[in-house]
Amino acid sequence: MNRHRFLKTATCLSLTSLLAFTSPPNKITVYLIGDSTMSIKEKKAYPEAGWGMPFVYFFDESVTVDNRAMNGRSTRTFIEENRWQPISDNLREGDYVLIQFGHNDEVPTKKSYTTEADFRANLIRFITESRTKKANPVLITPVARRSFDPAGKIQGTHTAYSELVRTVAREYKTPMIDLDTQSQELLQQFGPETSKLLFLQLAPGEHPNYPDGKEDNTHFSEIGARKIAELVLANIKSLNLELADRIVKKEAK
Repeated sequence: MNRHRFLKTATCLSLTSLLAFTSPPNKITVYLIGDSTMSIKEKKAYPEAGWGMPFVYFFDESVTVDNRAMNGRSTRTFIEENRWQPISDNLREGDYVLIQFGHNDEVPTKKSYTTEADFRANLIRFITESRTKKANPVLITPVARRSFDPAGKIQGTHTAYSELVRTVAREYKTPMIDLDTQSQELLQQFGPETSKLLFLQLAPGEHPNYPDGKEDNTHFSEIGARKIAELVLANIKSLNLELADRIVKKEAK
């Protein structure tokens, strides 16, 4: 064997050995914290779905998605009910925390109401405590409600609290998914009538869980949850998060 051929063979063998002994990616947990638009639903609520439900199927075996979102919670009540501290205590290096609140923080008549100052402080707490554990916080503006004006133009309903999320993201150099803006754009594409398919909109007798029907412009149908989850996934890719490398890869046919 001449020297050139020997070196070529040796290089190929070295690369093969390196690939054979490359460690698989460390296993991580992606925590979802937020409200009912993200949460796992009980069977009695079907076909209502939170976008965190289809989100779990996007990733390979190195990722565990732990959906801790809960109906009706705000940043304040999520903390007060001791839902955040166990997550903070168990965070490991490389984990992610996807943070989407606002729906219940912003309504003064709700028991979950959180002042703008406290909302900001709570977001900062989630960020700083995540980073202390070398985990990766990702802020998400509250997903849009289905609200169209008489001319058929989508209307924002989270203006102040979405802007707070954007401001905190800038100040603390935190990756941010502007789900409010992007979901409004999605609803506008569907239009006032077709967008009903994305939400829990049922005629009387259409589903046994809702014998009297349902007209809900906040909570999603299964297809709506999937569409929102796909928006979040697209942002994970566009933000170039390491998490994007763990998305399930389609096998070539």
